[in-house]
Amino acid sequence: MAKIVTFGEIMLRLSTPGQTRFVQTDQFDAVYGGGEANVAVSLSNFGHDAYFVTKLPKHEIGQSALNALTRHQVKPDFIARGGERLGIYFLETGASMRASKVIYDRAGSAIAEALPKDFDFDAIFKGAQWFHWSGITPAISSKAAELTRLALIAAKKAGATVSVDLNYRKKLWTSEQAQAVMRPLMQYVDVCIGNEEDAELVLGFKPKHSDVSSGQLEIDGYKTIFKEMKETFGFKMIATTLRESYSATKNGWSALLYDGNQFYQSKHYIVEPIIDRVGGGDSFSAGLIHGLLTLPHQKAIEFAVAASALKHTIPGDFNQVSIQEVEALAGGDQSGRVQR
Repeated sequence: MAKIVTFGEIMLRLSTPGQTRFVQTDQFDAVYGGGEANVAVSLSNFGHDAYFVTKLPKHEIGQSALNALTRHQVKPDFIARGGERLGIYFLETGASMRASKVIYDRAGSAIAEALPKDFDFDAIFKGAQWFHWSGITPAISSKAAELTRLALIAAKKAGATVSVDLNYRKKLWTSEQAQAVMRPLMQYVDVCIGNEEDAELVLGFKPKHSDVSSGQLEIDGYKTIFKEMKETFGFKMIATTLRESYSATKNGWSALLYDGNQFYQSKHYIVEPIIDRVGGGDSFSAGLIHGLLTLPHQKAIEFAVAASALKHTIPGDFNQVSIQEVEALAGGDQSGRVQR
């Protein structure tokens, strides 16, 4: 299997129990998670040598976050230690027509204040076949944005394939700020992953005739925009999940992949009830990376969308599924029968 590097922030996630609201609860369930960390865990579960690169404080909370990664055999060799705090995010899980909510408490986190001297990117990417990052990391701080740029330069120098999940977060920056930082970084990207909102707000592209909130999606609109994105940025591949949000607990779920010559559309799933959709996009990215490294393109997109459909059924940020479970779903087993 491949050496794969991801770079970003892992946070302490504090969730209200069940579907209770922030104003109702006097306790929180604690787990750890964050975009690129979630991808690393999935890829480790799929058998790859997954290295997550970040900076964690030396105190016990930082160690607990590190333990959450190593529990899943994510390799911590290049995790820097230091800084004042671990980022936190609070999650209120929605139900039916009430949406989920996230509140961030991550300013001044260890990775947000990290410096180039904390990382030897040439050593980190030695022998790496793939580097994955997301638009969340450069949104954290200007220092993190510069670290992302340096990581991308080193990854390309090492000959790694580079993927990005555009992952726009309006609570971290504006569309104008995102485009100013992200568009220049696209020169390093081979595989671009993002939904219709990401493409518009991060790169300035908008698919025609799509309305995710009404559950209506127009595939031809995506095909047009994918071709335009390839012409503009030179991506080798572009992928998107296709989410139809009927409610907070019922979604349609499929995906589309473009390799510059052909479009590959996955089968369609109805996910109901959704247990936890946080990390769904990250599980798709990880499934796509694994698929593109090991499978033909149609099977790669089927593996990615099946992996991410399963994630919606699992509490927490991490997608704790095996290759065999994903392959069973991708092969058509949606019965949910007890395995005896």
